[in-house]
Amino acid sequence: MNLLRRHPIALGLLVLLIVSGLQPLPPLLDAVTDTVPAGADLVRPTTYTMLAPLSNVLDALTFLSLARARAFLAVWVIALGAWGALRRGSLGRRLGRAVIGPLAIVLLGVGAVLLPRPVPALVTSDSSVTVLDYHAHTAASHDGRPGWQLADLAAWHAAQGFEASYVTDHNVVFNQTIDEPIRLLPGVEWSVFGQHIVAIGAVAPIDRSVYNRDTRSMLRLFAELHRQGALGLASLPEYWVSHWSDLDDFVAAGVDGFEIVNCAPKAIGFPQPQRARVLQLAAQHDLLVVGASDNHGWGKVTCVWNLSSPSAHGYRANHVIARPIALAQGEWEPWTAAYTQPWLMLRGLSWSERSSWITWILVILIYRAVPRRAGDSAGIGILARSLELFKLRRPPSPPAQGGKTSP
Repeated sequence: MNLLRRHPIALGLLVLLIVSGLQPLPPLLDAVTDTVPAGADLVRPTTYTMLAPLSNVLDALTFLSLARARAFLAVWVIALGAWGALRRGSLGRRLGRAVIGPLAIVLLGVGAVLLPRPVPALVTSDSSVTVLDYHAHTAASHDGRPGWQLADLAAWHAAQGFEASYVTDHNVVFNQTIDEPIRLLPGVEWSVFGQHIVAIGAVAPIDRSVYNRDTRSMLRLFAELHRQGALGLASLPEYWVSHWSDLDDFVAAGVDGFEIVNCAPKAIGFPQPQRARVLQLAAQHDLLVVGASDNHGWGKVTCVWNLSSPSAHGYRANHVIARPIALAQGEWEPWTAAYTQPWLMLRGLSWSERSSWITWILVILIYRAVPRRAGDSAGIGILARSLELFKLRRPPSPPAQGGKTSP
């Protein structure tokens, strides 16, 4: 009982780790069938698992939708600030704690975007498919990370199991040939009248003003892309936000497919009912459905991969494999993010990650729970006691002449 009173957070977290393990989420889901994909798995590097508490938290922050990220930040900043200010102690200590908690949340958010770290990779047993990304950016895009070059983009994808990626910068055509460490394929993302259209294949520059007057003119871009020998995909979140009532017109105009998962914070919250509507439309007209990392150089992990089969066509040509925590972003109201995102994260842990969490918690509990001996420095506890074995002791002085010892 005394341990529970002294360490309620650590013990509560241990309980949550055990309970969430009874309701686990799979590491991956097929975004079309909502089932566990056969022959595909998520491999976590050893260092990722060893540092699982940090790795998992940074991933969970990366997979927040924009609205949920704002709510998550607001709730935790206020809660940690209030908790620090209301705890016992001097005014200075209470003010310090009130600042440190919110600052830690902000730093974790920055770390999720910028901190170099090990990342999970998708592996597949099917050698006939290509692990592909249909939508990614470099610094050539107006909102790309400064200095984010083709080599950085290729390395980012290779680390996560991709074998190829289309380079689709905003209104900047990519037609180079790069094969290492993965193939970078030609493409562009055209911004026209409230819609982003991802063109994949070798394309030529266009006069965007021709397609930027209204919805009807925007839809003519699909025919132009077909004339150039390219495919045109409707990107998220634009068709969901700005053209939801125009989807049948997209099909009539010749759209080749739709994104159904997009990892960008503004698009990751695409709700399941809307995704089901797009899937129904795509299946009816044999259209391609894809996932998009939409990487701009910010963030270290993807939420989606594509298993593309060259022998198939249209709706069956691609399998969209996503992280369950990403697919769940559209299922929960933003105000719930402060508790639902941690819960989704804990449910998604593998048993090796769960074991890493438990080990770290127990080590910290032991470190803090063992009482200090007199003379130990504050906060050192059992570690300081162990270090006593390594203290260098001055050897005794030799006896003085005449049998007297030195003072």
